[in-house]
Amino acid sequence: MARNSYELGVGVSEDHIALADAVAGFVERTITAEAVRAAVESNDQAKALPYWDALVAQELLSLHVPESLGGQGAGLLTLAVALEPLGRGLHTGPFVPTALASGVLAQAGGAWADAQLPGLVDGSRTGAVALTSQLNGTYRDGVLVVDGFADGVVGAVSADVVIAPVAVDGSAVWVAFENVELTVSAQDNIDVLRGVGRVRADAVEVPAERVLAVSAERVRSVAAVVLGAEAVGVMSWAVSTASEYAKTRVQFGRPIGQFQGVKHKCAQMGIALEKARAVLWDAAYALDRDDENADYAAAIAALIIPDAAVSVAQDCIQVHGGIGFTWEHDAHLYYRRALALRGQLGTRDQRAEAVAAYALSGLVLSSELELPAEAEEIRAGIRAELAEIAAIDDEDDQLVALGDGGWNLPHLPRPYGRSASPLEQVVIAQEIKASGIPMPQLLMGTWAVGAIVPHGDERQKRELVVPTLRGEVVWCQLFSEPGAGSDLASLTTKAVKVDGGWRVTGQKIWTTVAQFAEWAMLIARTSPDKPKHEGITYFALDMSSPGITVRPLREMTGSALFNEVFLDDVFIPDENVVGAVDDGWHVARTTLAGERVALSQKMEAYATDADLLRFAIGRELSPVARYRVGELIAESRAVDVIGSRVVLKQLSGIDVSTTSSVGKLLGMALGQAVSEFVVAELGVAGVVSVPGENSDHAIEQLIAGRATTIYGGTTEVQLNVIGERMLGLPRDAAVAG
Repeated sequence: MARNSYELGVGVSEDHIALADAVAGFVERTITAEAVRAAVESNDQAKALPYWDALVAQELLSLHVPESLGGQGAGLLTLAVALEPLGRGLHTGPFVPTALASGVLAQAGGAWADAQLPGLVDGSRTGAVALTSQLNGTYRDGVLVVDGFADGVVGAVSADVVIAPVAVDGSAVWVAFENVELTVSAQDNIDVLRGVGRVRADAVEVPAERVLAVSAERVRSVAAVVLGAEAVGVMSWAVSTASEYAKTRVQFGRPIGQFQGVKHKCAQMGIALEKARAVLWDAAYALDRDDENADYAAAIAALIIPDAAVSVAQDCIQVHGGIGFTWEHDAHLYYRRALALRGQLGTRDQRAEAVAAYALSGLVLSSELELPAEAEEIRAGIRAELAEIAAIDDEDDQLVALGDGGWNLPHLPRPYGRSASPLEQVVIAQEIKASGIPMPQLLMGTWAVGAIVPHGDERQKRELVVPTLRGEVVWCQLFSEPGAGSDLASLTTKAVKVDGGWRVTGQKIWTTVAQFAEWAMLIARTSPDKPKHEGITYFALDMSSPGITVRPLREMTGSALFNEVFLDDVFIPDENVVGAVDDGWHVARTTLAGERVALSQKMEAYATDADLLRFAIGRELSPVARYRVGELIAESRAVDVIGSRVVLKQLSGIDVSTTSSVGKLLGMALGQAVSEFVVAELGVAGVVSVPGENSDHAIEQLIAGRATTIYGGTTEVQLNVIGERMLGLPRDAAVAG
């Protein structure tokens, strides 16, 4: 079954993608609409399922349990991969609470816990976990005696084992109860497909072996992954269902997905889904590795995913309009599931504070990629070659060696690059960073080289590409125009054929470093009678040519990085046409840049999480400010992990174009949000230079950061791109026509 890119799921490896496909197929065959609707109308709190035996037979309950205890030992990440398609199918019954209980017991260990796992794995016993409770314990003659209750325990009515926190002397311990020790009563649940109950303990004596050796943080971490994975499944269904409806529902003579308001809403839903998948993957992966900061990663997942699931489910209803508000449509069932999952994971204040506490304590989450084993086979050779370059004393000679060795853009074919595979590119980047070799800032030269190498002739490569890679040439890009902006197909700059070349007249704008550039990439219309995307030619322009006027544009910051460029009958020789005449649109769009591994989605020139933490650590912050710090740190981590997933997908040969767009969009907004927070928290010092506050730097970042959601395609343009390319929504009417 072919799927859209946004349906690929949490996994990035071939095995995980295959597992997700297999579970999705099982869901489609087995968890039918009739079965779901029968469960909706049932008054049976246990929600007995006709497909329970079939689900157990898939052995999914054993994915995350160690092999020594009857499981498959594949870890929580693999379980999360399976839970997403199950969440899409709105499955009911004891699977999720049982998987959560076995996950907690696997973390706790011990003879009693180990003995319970085989039964939970084979489906002969079921479990439940209360994440909060009003249970209190007192030791009497060395035995823990428990009284109290816990509300809203998912799966409690049918569970054989119930795990819950018990307050003992002011701190919580986690205790496993047998069902027969408790009084369990059904409670109404906003999720009409899943039973919950109140469990009451009246002087229950708990043997020491059932007081679990697991921390509250770790229980919450496992819950964040298990419940978060199901919530991601809810989001996946909501995104695909809303998008498909937006493609087919016609209003005012057009599909509603063509209206920008609907398209942007769907695009934001898709962005939220990718962000949630990223932090879920990060948390599960960290727990599987038993990373020392795994609970920090899980706290971020717990902060982002539940609210995102609720928001996306709400938006799905909104896109459907009146039909989405009916009982017969499934949208409300997914909305109810999202609300119920969020309620289990605690209030947003609690979740944001947990992230803030980790961040402000100085903990740092690793961003190192775990590469395939073959990475080490190529690392030694790369390290040795770079060591020779690092030993060169003369800086100019070092730049020549880097350029001639193909190190600056290793994805390019030899001799301009190293024909490096995605894996080799990652290793090269790691080793260059470790070597401390200063790399040239090619800036726009990267794009020029990326166009000329595949489309230019040998002279252009020799005279333009080689010196650019050596850091000897500065480029600018003459694409945008006052009347076109990001719509490059509407450009009006004209190139008229003359003897030996072309005469170009027009105006370009927002041209970075044009006042310093020696060469420019220029696109101009050469055949005005052809359709918009045709009749455009790509030129390499010598910026010293007569007829060029560069006028700096003073920006909000007071500096002038951008420029407007006037072209008055500028002559460009035929030899500087890159590619074929009238094929410039193809040259501009189909460069080798797509083969380059993107190693970061953040805009390091602007405010980052490092700036935020430098400001916040050690400062007295209000609860509201700590809440915002938690949000921003979580957002920053999501951007980092999306970037890591882009790289890993590239290593697996997966198309990353839409995922990369999501990362760029989030990264653009992050710097703005960080600088806005810092300046707002500074109060007067945020707008007035105050000694000791470093406020000048914060103000500069704030003002400069306004450009990040404009240049390179505004946020609104990027949302259009994501809506159309990720979700397959119809293009705007003016473009489609």
